Amino acid sequence: MQRDALETLLNRVRDGEVGVAEAAERLARAPRADLDYAELDLHRPVRTGHPEVVFGAGKSAEQISSILEHLAAAGQVALATRVDADKARAILQRLPEARYEALGQVVVHGTLPPPTRGHIAVVCAGTSDLAVAEEAAVVAEALGNKVSRLRDIGVAGLHRTLAKLEALRAAKVLVVVAGMEGALPSVIAGLVQRPVIAVPTSVGYGASFGGLAALLGMLNSCAPGISVVNIDNGFGAAMQASQINRLAVGEG
Repeated sequence: MQRDALETLLNRVRDGEVGVAEAAERLARAPRADLDYAELDLHRPVRTGHPEVVFGAGKSAEQISSILEHLAAAGQVALATRVDADKARAILQRLPEARYEALGQVVVHGTLPPPTRGHIAVVCAGTSDLAVAEEAAVVAEALGNKVSRLRDIGVAGLHRTLAKLEALRAAKVLVVVAGMEGALPSVIAGLVQRPVIAVPTSVGYGASFGGLAALLGMLNSCAPGISVVNIDNGFGAAMQASQINRLAVGEG
């Protein structure tokens, strides 16, 4: 149950349109759904404003499909991340109305919420960072945010970053994705008056240590106020950015 649905139900009880017993029964069904292999948290949108999202790695296509069906049936947007192409084909056979965003490896099912007034800019340093950036962008859009994508503007060509300065400053919050030494979030945070969420990627040669070098560089940024999520965690960045964006535009 979404927060607006809960408020509607309570208003109908107040106005005498729905009885207390019926409302209690609806609320009793709201918090959870037991699928044997998964216990869905259907009450999460009421508590946090965002639905539960399926982490597709390690789950079968059948399990993912069933979870998405139940989330959508509860009136929630249903998302699964880290879904490879083979699993996606099987899921779309069962859920033909769903869509698969192959670059970000995200399956989206159900009705999307209306977009917010403000928007999130998802920025990536290089083309090799696109998969993580697109995971962030697709998840943010599915959560009801307007999203702009700024691609391949890393610090190896600083003129590319500066050429996008107006677009960077127009966003309410920025998700900045970078591998190698992870310098782009520091540069951008020194140019804008907006929250910057840094996402290190595992892109780089041997001494990048699978993204650890970028992660440490971002954690040690001299630009104040940057927050940093885990390596390749576009999903986590999108969730945080969505919360900030909704608060920034007064929709939280």
